[in-house]
Amino acid sequence: MTLSAHDTTETQTRNQICEITGSEVTSSELLAVHSARALAGRNVVFAGHGLPTLAVSLAQQTVSPDVEIVYESGVTGAKPPAMPRSISDSILVPGAASVMPMTHLFNYILQGQRIDVAFLGAAQVDKYGNLNSTLIGEDWEHPDSRLPGSGGAIEAMAGAAEIFLVMRRHTPRTFVESLDFVTSPGPKKAAEAETGSMPAGAGVTHVITDLGIMTRFDQDEELTLTAVHPGVDPAEAVRQTGWDLQVSSDLETTQSPTQSELTLLRESLDPSRIYLR
Repeated sequence: MTLSAHDTTETQTRNQICEITGSEVTSSELLAVHSARALAGRNVVFAGHGLPTLAVSLAQQTVSPDVEIVYESGVTGAKPPAMPRSISDSILVPGAASVMPMTHLFNYILQGQRIDVAFLGAAQVDKYGNLNSTLIGEDWEHPDSRLPGSGGAIEAMAGAAEIFLVMRRHTPRTFVESLDFVTSPGPKKAAEAETGSMPAGAGVTHVITDLGIMTRFDQDEELTLTAVHPGVDPAEAVRQTGWDLQVSSDLETTQSPTQSELTLLRESLDPSRIYLR
């Protein structure tokens, strides 16, 4: 396959390693830092698998030292001595406030509306923050790709006060006008349905990507580009979105990761690069 000039430029941009405070910062490190910073002042956070796990651990050592981390596997108040390799890693148990069956966690913690922020990932997101983590393609029986499914995402969407997303790639394939499958409907989608119940919280309010940050302020509002990372042209974020992405009139530029944040990620939290791939 031959890449066009635009594709080549995009590939070079996405693979580019930036010089910041004398260190080379990868896209994964950038995402982890900004995801952690978003948790400042939050009390109880439901950590999804992947970068959300790393981001919450970084927040615990920086902006939110007293944050209570909850994992889908049934662990609450986790203070692991090292980075867990998954949300069900046994290393989460020592020092935790409690360990309970998943059914209890879903019933009493998620449905009990005790989560301030659920930090998740997804395969597709639309303009209103509805999520797809089930399949890619329109044919249910023969999809282009079949994905892991909801996990705890739909319960998190239903019960958490807010949903934060971290997305490794900001492309028209991930940010789409219409989802191939609605796994986790947000408040607006739920309100339009004739059956079912409404999510208790605001749904997706923050989306952190390799290009910038999108924010959603109200149930009926679309995600809006509110910040871009240093060196990113806002027009590129618009081009890489599958709908007509609105850009805030108060668009900001994010602050680069500090050396102390990078040192924590590289030397303390994830030296074997489980998540910083």
